[in-house]
Amino acid sequence: MGNQKMSVIEAAFLNVQDAAKYMGISANTLYVWRHRRQGPPSFRMGPGGRVMYRRDLLDAWLDRQQQDDSRSNPVLSPLARAPQPRTSRRSR
Repeated sequence: MGNQKMSVIEAAFLNVQDAAKYMGISANTLYVWRHRRQGPPSFRMGPGGRVMYRRDLLDAWLDRQQQDDSRSNPVLSPLARAPQPRTSRRSR
């Protein structure tokens, strides 16, 4: 049984449930991201139109997410920037 689970994760194409397991999130999160067009690229495959994810594109999307996160990328961290002087606000 453990061999079967490993082969699913190593497959080139993953369904929603397997992609969610691979990413460590819930399938519902993937559905919401897909609906909002925020998540990793997906497509419909086959006559039933089953939603599928390519594992290599999941990996690339996860890498981009990590690079875009200021906690992982020191260039984007607001703590790496010099403090900006405050501008005075005048009430009208």
